[in-house]
Amino acid sequence: MKIGELAKMTGCSVQTIRYYEKEQLLASTQRSEGNFRLYDATAIERLMFIKHCRNLDLALSEIRQLLALTGSPDTQCDDVNRMIDTHIEQVEARIQELSHLRQQLKTLRNSCSNERTVEQCGILHNLGIRI
Repeated sequence: MKIGELAKMTGCSVQTIRYYEKEQLLASTQRSEGNFRLYDATAIERLMFIKHCRNLDLALSEIRQLLALTGSPDTQCDDVNRMIDTHIEQVEARIQELSHLRQQLKTLRNSCSNERTVEQCGILHNLGIRI
């Protein structure tokens, strides 16, 4: 199949597919007589794997490492577990940061009512701007 068909089947853009090829996450393909890239079912499977990993916010380097590990199916999966554990810790830290940010924004929003002028705006005053 051509790159456009692969893009439709996987929900990835043609540019994304080319980028993954450039980053060596997706194997270089065969070419047709008209010099079109040709893909098989393996490309669909790999692209869906990459897309799933990206949806989990894994970095390209992490995806590359996971793909490399698939080449050694008999080895222990400790590296995979460690990677995901680290990612969980990073997500938990971001959640805490975002919770703190939400509280700061709520406090800021509560410093101003809707019936004030810009000059009286508690939000702007708390942000440190003089009007």
